[in-house]
Amino acid sequence: KYKEGDEERFRFHAQTTDKLLIFASNGRFYTIGADRLPGGRGFGEPIRLMLHLDNDEDIVGLFPHRPGDKVIVASSAGKGFIADADNLLAQTRQGKQVMNLPKGIRAKVCLLAEGDHVAVMGGEKKLLIFPTKEMTTLSRGQGVVLQKYKKGGLFDVKCFNLAEGLSWTMGGAQGRIRTEFELDMWLGKRGNVGRRLPRGFPNRKSFD
Repeated sequence: KYKEGDEERFRFHAQTTDKLLIFASNGRFYTIGADRLPGGRGFGEPIRLMLHLDNDEDIVGLFPHRPGDKVIVASSAGKGFIADADNLLAQTRQGKQVMNLPKGIRAKVCLLAEGDHVAVMGGEKKLLIFPTKEMTTLSRGQGVVLQKYKKGGLFDVKCFNLAEGLSWTMGGAQGRIRTEFELDMWLGKRGNVGRRLPRGFPNRKSFD
């Protein structure tokens, strides 16, 4: 059940023995045990009660820790890097600073690096696709430039296999998925501006 004003944000399967990784807009990763989540059919509890997380910070990513996973993190400035999930576990409620953020910049994206290419969307609705291997792996930092912007900032990032095409949700009640295979015009080097989003792309700032 949801309290008035609440809605679903993340959904995943986990065991009570799992550790959950939480990435916030302040660039910090937090860790809680899945066994600490409230059970039953109630309204749940605010996750901020389990962490030292300010009310003005948003939760960007939440997923179970899996040894050996690689994670992409990116900021609103269009910079990002790949991090080893094993290095993201925090030992205290204060979390672990992983992404260094200049004043006015917030962590924007956190996703698993599961694919040979990265699609970056931002600026004036521009799309850029480049090989995942062009990203650097860091334990902490600001990262490298993923996409350049004349104005605006990063909207969203998606990691995918080029041979399987780039997919996004069209929206609507049925949640129809569109997959584009002809992607040559958006392929480029990391740090480029990219080109306008595909015709018919939904009027929003995310792939899904």
